[in-house]
Amino acid sequence: MSDMLNDKELVLSYQNGDVASFQILVDRYQNKIFSYILMLVKDKQLADDIFQDTFLKIIRTIKAGVYKEEGKFIQFAMRIAHNLIIDYFRKAKRLPMVDPTKEDYDMLDNARFQDPSVEEQMVTEQIHDDIRKMVEFLPEEQREVLVMRMYEDMSFKEIADATNVSINTALGRMRYALINLRKMAKKQNVTLTV
Repeated sequence: MSDMLNDKELVLSYQNGDVASFQILVDRYQNKIFSYILMLVKDKQLADDIFQDTFLKIIRTIKAGVYKEEGKFIQFAMRIAHNLIIDYFRKAKRLPMVDPTKEDYDMLDNARFQDPSVEEQMVTEQIHDDIRKMVEFLPEEQREVLVMRMYEDMSFKEIADATNVSINTALGRMRYALINLRKMAKKQNVTLTV
């Protein structure tokens, strides 16, 4: 009977102690949420971890009485998953993996693999630090699209799907984010290139 309830009714039922209601929500959306996570992190084990963390955070939010029905449960769940993915990428100290079987590069004679001078490294770090600080001042919608595009390497189609907007809206937000970053850089006399 409870599997005929809508998401809002299931959340209310779960808040009132019906654990089976939450399981119905999990069953209803687990494939969509897991697929989204896996598409972004491209690692099944990591996707499993983030998926589990997503539902633990959903449970804590609902039990704390902080959950607000401002749309659909799936949007709420996807936003939590999305934020956990961003947190992961922020914390991860990932090094690019090199496939030694590829013959299209020479490790010893490739600028990408040469160590930058200490000065170049310091300048690059300063530029990245300045950009990160300026990104924090962008309006949330612009910041979200910029982070997905630049740091998560998502396509505009993926960004549109993740944020529930049209591709044109996602493109527009990115455009305004870049315009605003340029204005901030000019105003603060920040150089954005090495």
